[in-house]
Amino acid sequence: MSEAPATATRAATPAAEPPLHVVATAGHVDHGKSSLIIRLTGIDPDRWVEEKRRGLTIDLGFAWFTLPSGREIGFVDVPGHERFVRNMLAGVGPVRLVLFVVAADEGWKPQSEEHLAIVDVLGAEASIVALTKRDLVDDAALDATAREVEARLAGTSLERAPMVPCSSATGEGIDELVAALDAMVSTAPDPMLDARPRQFVDRVFSIKGAGTVVTGTLTGGRIAVGDVVELYPTGARARIRSLQTHKRSIEVARPVSRVAANLVGADRERLERGDVLGRPGEWRPTSVLEARIRPVRGLGHPLTSRGAYKLYAGSAERDARIRFYGRTEVVDRGGAFARIHLSEPLVLDVGDRFVLREAGRRETVAGGVVLDVEPLPRPGPDVERRLAAREAASREELPALLVAERGVVRTAGIEVLTGVSPSDVDGAHLVGAWWVSDGAHAAVASEIRGALAAFHAEHPLYEGADLALARASVAGTLRHASIGTDPGLADALLDDLARRGEIAREGSTIRLATHRVTLAGREEEVDRLVRAVAEGEPTPPTVGDLVAAGFSREVLEAATRAGALVRVSPDLVMTPGFVELAEKIAREVGAAGITVSAFRERLGTSRKYALPLLEHFDQRGLTRRQGDLRVLRDAG
Repeated sequence: MSEAPATATRAATPAAEPPLHVVATAGHVDHGKSSLIIRLTGIDPDRWVEEKRRGLTIDLGFAWFTLPSGREIGFVDVPGHERFVRNMLAGVGPVRLVLFVVAADEGWKPQSEEHLAIVDVLGAEASIVALTKRDLVDDAALDATAREVEARLAGTSLERAPMVPCSSATGEGIDELVAALDAMVSTAPDPMLDARPRQFVDRVFSIKGAGTVVTGTLTGGRIAVGDVVELYPTGARARIRSLQTHKRSIEVARPVSRVAANLVGADRERLERGDVLGRPGEWRPTSVLEARIRPVRGLGHPLTSRGAYKLYAGSAERDARIRFYGRTEVVDRGGAFARIHLSEPLVLDVGDRFVLREAGRRETVAGGVVLDVEPLPRPGPDVERRLAAREAASREELPALLVAERGVVRTAGIEVLTGVSPSDVDGAHLVGAWWVSDGAHAAVASEIRGALAAFHAEHPLYEGADLALARASVAGTLRHASIGTDPGLADALLDDLARRGEIAREGSTIRLATHRVTLAGREEEVDRLVRAVAEGEPTPPTVGDLVAAGFSREVLEAATRAGALVRVSPDLVMTPGFVELAEKIAREVGAAGITVSAFRERLGTSRKYALPLLEHFDQRGLTRRQGDLRVLRDAG
């Protein structure tokens, strides 16, 4: 493809255009991959002067052409020399269709085996084997090479790949190869068009007058000119100025296709191969993941946690530390579940394939499938059962598994961690901005009911517990269940329980829905309290005085709620009769108003009691302050 998107002319991609497919080439050095691509497309994928001089592909090369069916196919021509396996992985990583090349005159070679191991563990969905340099061998030699290749492919994802002898020099077999490519593409599953777009960046450069350009294979969903995108893992934002695929300027890029994106606001110095272009907020870079790891066939030693590994996914390379679950080493092809720590964050999705190379041995040793992109800090005793469930689940089943594993997950977090934005989650409740598993919801409900029942038993005359106590009880339950708590989650859960009728919430007080304050059995104590207040009026004892005299605050609160006393201020209660007398005095003065001093004299009390009473009337809306006077609100 052209390396720079045009900025002047833009041609919109027709809505009815068939899906684009990208095919990765693989094979030993000098087996004719680049020559074959030139013969098929007329495009030379070897871009660099050094590649021309040395006669091998060092970096990724790109070419494309239209098949007889009208489908367009793109090639990622990747290097075959063992020194450039890293670049080979960058090209093969994001694609699932493979053209595997073996020279008929040389047959199977060491890098043939390594490239096969890589495309095998990456899970190639379809493939074709091209036996190149057909013109250099006779039929007997060709048959021998074909039998050898067939034996080498046995037991791998390329086992049933059609084998096409061909010659880039003479053109023999090229038509048959094109037909095979057309057939492979026609049966390949259509790429997802409405999922999260993700473009692993494999090249970054600048064009004078245009700015920064990134290229890579787009998967998942569409991107369009004018879109604001995020560049992960840095989090930088940019706007797409223009797009190009296969030397065509387009308005909308669709997966799977090779795309060059001209970005406004992107700093080239902050971008590198392995970064990801996507929509803002839809991905969360991770440095820890869980996966199943399988050793490549024929590996001559066990996999252990002591190896110095490098992980390759998409176009990214990271140093990796591995901890296998349930064993210290892995030798069988079935592999094992593992936790992987990466040297730097990487954008991954559940189901992504990756390759592991051992740096010391300089060999590809394993491949894997990502199962959890953001595992909990502690694996737990059931980690293998949990990962087996994830391994067997469909994409649509992942949200329910995620919520069941964690108890509580933010709605937005489900899409980031699973790629699915569900309207419903089996076995979970939608509570505010969170999905809460049935188990976590039941645990919270049980804990809060128990805490409130205990509170009511200890304080039967209180209307309910303070909201802070309930919040702490919910948060403690979630922490005990190893569930991280988000701000507002406790309140959302309490509100949900209130809507379900399990609890009642009134302001900052919360109680069991069945709880009712009753003075039954406490009548004598309440009568003594009311008498003590009445006997002290017009200068009754304060709340502090009453408590010191042996009356409990519970009885004080209960008598106030029952109407036996009136709460005038935080430290004063009075009898309803005395408050009625004070109200009568306030009403008598009407619009003329009354001062605190005059009110005090008429009531026969002191300022300590007169002022709180007038402020109580202000709060009730009976009076209002006007200078030094209190006047009736409804008096003229």
